[in-house]
Amino acid sequence: MYRLVYGLLYVVSSLPWWLLYAIGDGLYGLVFYVFGYRKKVVLGNLAIAFPEKTEAERLRIAKDFYHHFIDTIIETIKLLSVSQTDLDKRFTCNYDWVNQYYDSGRNIQLQCGHFFNWEIINLCVSKISRFPFVGVYQPLTNKIMNRIVYQMRGRNGTILIPANDFKTGFYSYIKDRYALGLAADQNPPNPLKAHWVPFFGCAVIFGHFYPVKRGYYHLQLDMLVEDANSLAPGELTKLFAAKVEAAVKQEPANYLWSHRRWKWTFDPEQHGHLVVQ
Repeated sequence: MYRLVYGLLYVVSSLPWWLLYAIGDGLYGLVFYVFGYRKKVVLGNLAIAFPEKTEAERLRIAKDFYHHFIDTIIETIKLLSVSQTDLDKRFTCNYDWVNQYYDSGRNIQLQCGHFFNWEIINLCVSKISRFPFVGVYQPLTNKIMNRIVYQMRGRNGTILIPANDFKTGFYSYIKDRYALGLAADQNPPNPLKAHWVPFFGCAVIFGHFYPVKRGYYHLQLDMLVEDANSLAPGELTKLFAAKVEAAVKQEPANYLWSHRRWKWTFDPEQHGHLVVQ
């Protein structure tokens, strides 16, 4: 079954970009207007994040988000067959200064939010980084799709560690050179073991990437903190949350709104001691 599914996806991925995007435009209509995939969640998230905007403005953001979302699915399938030369043309990044840390013998941690298209960013960063690039991922429930996505994400050498095995899986890399990549804007499994910070006004962790035009992406890397050990517990999370929030406000549709971003409700009695001021 794996070979059948992979073969079908590979055939689709072999289609030219323009045709794939034409298919994507058709899928957008079905997903948004016919099936309404997670539309209630998306609009609910946008209402929390942007209460100052009108319903019409939030609906426009939602429609633009769904276009980005479908493009990401199409582009991810394309990654099964796209040449590295083609991919290199579609990616720019100010990464040179980051590689200087390799020369100085220091490891780095790259934190980002779920901006579009994180799959392309992973492949491009793992290629240009002099560090072994370690990525933390959430395994898919479907074992066949998980195997396909795992192979695709690791094609340029990314070392993938399941989130539920991070403590054990990452231990072997601690004493070696590494760049640890984290898309760290997901809900914690247990809110009682989290740090709560204000996020878009709600009681709630940098690389910012975005499309410069359809199918072409830029990754902007900015220093979050020079030495994470100098921060008090939770401070890094607070800095990260502020960066993500600023990036989302800059381009609201370029963020994964289909997940419940405020899954947990802040309870002062249970979570008050975890708030980062």
